Amino acid sequence: MDRRKFLERSAAGALALSAGRNFAVGSASSDDERTFATPAEASKAPRETLGYVVGLYAGTGVNKPDYLATIDLDPNSKSYSQVVHRLPMPNIGDELHHFGWNACGSCHGARARRYLVVPGLVSGRIHIIDTIDPKQPKLHKVIEPEQIVKKTSLTAPHTVHCLADGTIVISMLGDDKLEGPGGFLQLDENFEIAGRWESSTKGMNYNYDFWYQPRHDVMVSSEWAAPKTTRPGFSLDDVKAGKYGRHLHFWNWSERKIDQSIDLGEKGLIPLEVRFHHDPSSTHGFVGAALSSVMWHFHKDGSAWKAEPVIEVEPKEVKGFDFPVPGLISDLVVSMDDRWLYFSNWLHGDIRQYDISNPARPVLKGQVWVGGLLGNAPEIRGTRARGGPQMLQLSLDGKRLYVTDSLFSSWDNQFYPAVGKQGSLMLQVDIDTENGGLKLNDRFLVDFGKEPGGPARAHEMRFPSGDVTSDIWS
Repeated sequence: MDRRKFLERSAAGALALSAGRNFAVGSASSDDERTFATPAEASKAPRETLGYVVGLYAGTGVNKPDYLATIDLDPNSKSYSQVVHRLPMPNIGDELHHFGWNACGSCHGARARRYLVVPGLVSGRIHIIDTIDPKQPKLHKVIEPEQIVKKTSLTAPHTVHCLADGTIVISMLGDDKLEGPGGFLQLDENFEIAGRWESSTKGMNYNYDFWYQPRHDVMVSSEWAAPKTTRPGFSLDDVKAGKYGRHLHFWNWSERKIDQSIDLGEKGLIPLEVRFHHDPSSTHGFVGAALSSVMWHFHKDGSAWKAEPVIEVEPKEVKGFDFPVPGLISDLVVSMDDRWLYFSNWLHGDIRQYDISNPARPVLKGQVWVGGLLGNAPEIRGTRARGGPQMLQLSLDGKRLYVTDSLFSSWDNQFYPAVGKQGSLMLQVDIDTENGGLKLNDRFLVDFGKEPGGPARAHEMRFPSGDVTSDIWS
């Protein structure tokens, strides 16, 4: 079945069911699942033809709400590489950032991948967006920050993951005073606030990303900094003062508390995105330490977790900077078959591809320059890259890597002021999945500088059929 027929059938089936029967929010049917039983099944899914990207106006001078952009990803479509729909949020100043789904592989057969959970990192507001019509998402519900603070004292929502029971967990980076360590917000399957997920935050200094492997009764979380530290912009003085994280935390999944923390030291400053293998039986995973520009491999050894640096990106001397500029590993993704690792060096400007068949010894197989501070900015369809590669999203078959360039508005304005003035770019990198190799696709460019509401930043990306950072299998 081709992708368009799949989406049409999904929407029609869900509409019919919701009209004729009483189902829980997002419950699945034979016609409306958009989830896969295994990673191998997911990797054989039809090619993505639509993408969702958050567009935001923080720090751009445009006083308008952020929005969810729907992008045409079908190369045979007349509107290929264009924004075909925009859903504005009801308020100004959210700073949409990361977002996720109400259902994933763990929910296969039980509920539909239908609702997007879209937090505002700065406002603390959480938007629930219905994608029953994939081309024209609609706002379903808004959870106000005051409600969240009243019940949990948590603010700054970041990573969204669904659980097998239909509930949703969101990492929260701070409290109502914008201080750490934050915690984890849990929503029930009807998007009501259930409370805090964790039973204790003992041992946790800061919060950021997380991933879980239920077969091993474990969750891993990483550390950025308290919101009051990150929001004014980046300062090395804050790093020297110990205001940024350097730990990985391994949680007892069933007891919801930290079992073990690993101090990554000077080579592990600001560990951000964290990924386990997609294989639910594996204990191998990776985390990118942004400031140290070191990729860490972690795994379970007997009863304990271990982590070791496996890739180090050397800093570069750059005119205008009084310190060697790090690569700044800001995002990473792992292919659905667990063979390939990709990460972005936001400041240097390159994306790298590593063969991780042996996760303890990654082998560099591909590299492509898509911007950065080193003078290697490419030109695509007459437009030169004006930022560095930041967020990544990989197609389920592993052959297409999508990239945007905004990290966080105040940080963008420090290192890439042109992004705030002229808007973000979304690019596509084509991948050789047999031998390795990366190449910019010269047909694909989404220029958020040409948006009708004014130049916008672009951050996280998702596909209606799922992607390599949404799905976790039980």
